[in-house]
Amino acid sequence: MKKVCIIGASGKLGQYMVQHALDRGYEVVGVCRQRSVAKLDKFKERITLVPGATNDRSVVRKAVAGCDGVLTVLAPWGVQQYASGTAQAVLDFSEPDARLVFSCGWHISRDGKDVYSWRLKALVSIAGRIARLFRLVELDDQVEACRRIFSSDRQWTVVRGSDLEEGESQGLPVWSRHVGDRILESNITRRVDFALFMVAALENDGLIREAPAIVGCRTRSALASRSKAQDSSVHPGPRGP
Repeated sequence: MKKVCIIGASGKLGQYMVQHALDRGYEVVGVCRQRSVAKLDKFKERITLVPGATNDRSVVRKAVAGCDGVLTVLAPWGVQQYASGTAQAVLDFSEPDARLVFSCGWHISRDGKDVYSWRLKALVSIAGRIARLFRLVELDDQVEACRRIFSSDRQWTVVRGSDLEEGESQGLPVWSRHVGDRILESNITRRVDFALFMVAALENDGLIREAPAIVGCRTRSALASRSKAQDSSVHPGPRGP
């Protein structure tokens, strides 16, 4: 992989992805709104910028041309189908063999088998109603964006993030196919490591058409799961008949 496009490059997650991609030697094309271009000044001599709304099909078409991979932040801004418009443009215009990696929250479920706490369900429900009332964000549109991705035959990965915090990198997060798995109980990931997982997924064929839910590799639940796995390998349980 040589050239990647990062859609939503000016946000906190996007900037971390730009840095990780440059560290890996990729040629980087970034997409962000015109008013946010200055946020990427520290990279301006090292990346190509395509200013514009990320749900503008002409902007996305120009940006993804010739890219081996596309990293997309599915931002549920406003009430204008922003996330689904962005996702559809990426699916429509990316190169046929491009690796497509999208970010979203844990509230997205691919197969309905995720198990959510009452707290998370209440938070999503209440936040969604308030956001719609004030026309700020559109969580339902992020669900629609992922529905379109899941039904696509493209080489996609949807990375579902836990709560995020700032701080130095702790390493590549661990993941599970379903929220509710004990390994995810800590529900926290460093934002820099969320970005690291996104970039690493570009070259991980095992994540093609997967929707990994991630958590920090040094969280209590991740360490406990690792310890349990090690104990099981040393002291295997009784085998069934």
